[in-house]
Amino acid sequence: MLRALRQPAAGPLALLAAGPAGAVYLYGTNPHESGQWLPRCPFRLVTGLLCPACGGTRMVYDLMHGDITAAWADNRILLLVAPFALALLGKWVFEGLRGRRWRPRLSGRAQVLVLLTAVTWTVVRNSV
Repeated sequence: MLRALRQPAAGPLALLAAGPAGAVYLYGTNPHESGQWLPRCPFRLVTGLLCPACGGTRMVYDLMHGDITAAWADNRILLLVAPFALALLGKWVFEGLRGRRWRPRLSGRAQVLVLLTAVTWTVVRNSV
């Protein structure tokens, strides 16, 4: 069992199994209504502010129900980044199934760009 977990495809395949299971649950659970059993954002619980990913659950729910306008309102940045994240997931799965470990590497400049984008988005969405 432990040996199977060390295989390069174990991580991406586990994510591919957990993702649809979470999506099935989320499809029938409206995160726009209070009282739903969904994880809370730890950053928002501590600070009261929206983090760069806040609204992501509502965004996915709205996308699954075909409401792109509501998804855009929930979190614009995540909606714009989602295709790139899916492409990275696809590459990770592809490489894992070929028996290779794949770890994307960002240059220092790219890391700074990601951090500045996240901080800027956090400031903008909390100042409106």
